[in-house]
This record gives sequence, structure tokens and C-alpha cells, in this order.
Amino acid sequence: MLTRRTFMTATAGIAAAASLPFARKASAASDALSIGYIADFPNASVFAIAEDQKLWDAEGLKPDLKVFTNGPIQIQAMGAGSLNFGTIGPGALWLPASGRSKVIGVNDIGFSDRIIAQANIKSVADLKGKKVGVPQGTSGDMILRLGLAKAGLTINDIQMIPMDPSTIVASFSSKQIDAAGIWYPLIDAIKPRVPDLNELAANKDFYPQTSFINTYIARNEIVQENPKLVVSFLKVMKKAMDYRAANLDRSIQLTTAFLKAPADATDKVARSRKLLTSGELNKFNDDGTVEKWLTEFNDMFKAFGTVKDPLPPSQYYEAKLFASA
Repeated sequence: MLTRRTFMTATAGIAAAASLPFARKASAASDALSIGYIADFPNASVFAIAEDQKLWDAEGLKPDLKVFTNGPIQIQAMGAGSLNFGTIGPGALWLPASGRSKVIGVNDIGFSDRIIAQANIKSVADLKGKKVGVPQGTSGDMILRLGLAKAGLTINDIQMIPMDPSTIVASFSSKQIDAAGIWYPLIDAIKPRVPDLNELAANKDFYPQTSFINTYIARNEIVQENPKLVVSFLKVMKKAMDYRAANLDRSIQLTTAFLKAPADATDKVARSRKLLTSGELNKFNDDGTVEKWLTEFNDMFKAFGTVKDPLPPSQYYEAKLFASA
């Protein structure tokens, strides 16, 4: 449940999902909210808070929450018509930039991604020719590529080994791989077994030029046919974000119970993030900061070869809907 924020999972799988026989075609006009989320603090906390504070009731809504392990699977479900809303990390933003969903708002900014290496590897430049595990298409993949680029290297200069996050924990701990692009709290599971590991790069090395944002997304048809529902959803999210920023300790407790997760892991992730208020986000929405963030990701996706010609943010970010919520 800790996997998240994906950006390069197979496009073919997303396209194929539309023809899956079990796909339930959601009514674009329905007020029944089908919402995807990833089971970690930034993505689940808003729903834990909304439930506890009865924020859905204020909008006359009944959410249908569904757990996913990453962003692209949520967008795949949207393509199949079985999901209306979701939460994704920065890695999956290539999909809205490809026209497969709409970004409807920003959630928070994360600082938990790292390039880690065995004790004998002291710098990113030392990764040349080394075996590096990465959950392909995640923010771990993104931080790896950013770190390599900063060191004058590319993915072609290393032996990149695609792995599930849990496999990385086992493989790194047993020294089957030399390094990894991965994140906390998974790194906490590795450290007791490899206490002398080195952290070669982190999100903060690239902030604020590159901000690893989590975002809310919506199915294209919902935005087009039922914008009022989108606004209602965003009103709940804004209230939940304000509560989270003002009541962090309580929000951690609520999310821990909501996820049935270890309290210490939830606490550490929560305190590693920049939690934004609705007021801050309204300002960032109005002054073009959000479009700037999305443009930077577009540039990265082009440089990585993920998307040849991403849409401009104005075509996939619903700034007006966010402002009206």
C-alpha cells in the first residue's frame, strides 16, 4: 500500500482498460463520488479528515472510496469509466499531460524521495555501470533521473532494474542491487539492515525549482459534464487541507486509524511534507505558480522521453474550477 506517484507505466495497459469486460461505466451526471486514493498520509489524510469532520455531509455527498497502489492505475480506471476522482503524485502527471485526465487541484509537496546506495558508493557519479533498482514510473524513478542528470549521467549509464517497492527493500537489504530510487517510509525498513547506506540525492536538492506535488485529478467526462460536482469535491478537499495544516497531530492520528498503519511511519511521512492551506493554494493558482510547476514537469517528461508533446497546463489543469471551490 506504500507504492505511489507513478509516471511511466505502460500506456498500452491504460488504453486496453477501456475494453475490460468488468469495467463499470460510471454516469458522468451521477452525484455518487467514486474516488481513488493511495494509502499513504498525503493522499489518505484528506479523506480521513473529511470523514471525521463530516465534510461530505456539508456538501450533500456520499463518497465511494477505493484504494489504489499508484496513480496510473487510477487513471486506467477513469479510462474504463469506473472512477471519477483520484489522487496522484508527480510521477503520474504525464497522463493528464497526455490528455487522459484533468488535474483539478494541488494537495501538498513531498520531500521523502531519495537515491540511496550501498556504503561503498559515495556519489551519484559513482552509479555509472551499477545495478540500480527503481519502481519504474514512480517518483523514485523521477528522483533517480534528476539526480543522474545533475551528475551528467542518464539512465543508459546505469543498469536500471525495474522492481516493485517491496522488492527493492529486500534486494537492497541483501545487497543484490547497488542503489535504488525509493522513498520514506520504505527506507526506514531498509536502514536497520543496512545502517551504513548513503543517501545520494533528495527532493530538497531540487526544490523549489522542482516541487514534487501531489494532485487531485478527475475523469475528463466528469469535468466536462458535471463541473458542479468537481467544485463540491474540491470544497471538501480544501476544508480538509486547512484542518490538516492547523491540526497536524490530530490529522496523523486520524490517518493512522483510517489506514490501520503503523503510527510512527505515518508520523514520519506527515512531517516530511509541505502541507498547504487553501489560502496558499488559491494564491498559487491565481499567480500562475501551479501552471509553472506543471510546466516544469512537462519539460522533464519531454527530456525523459516520456511524452513527446505534452499538452500545455492550461489544457489539462482546471484552474477556474479550483478557484471557484
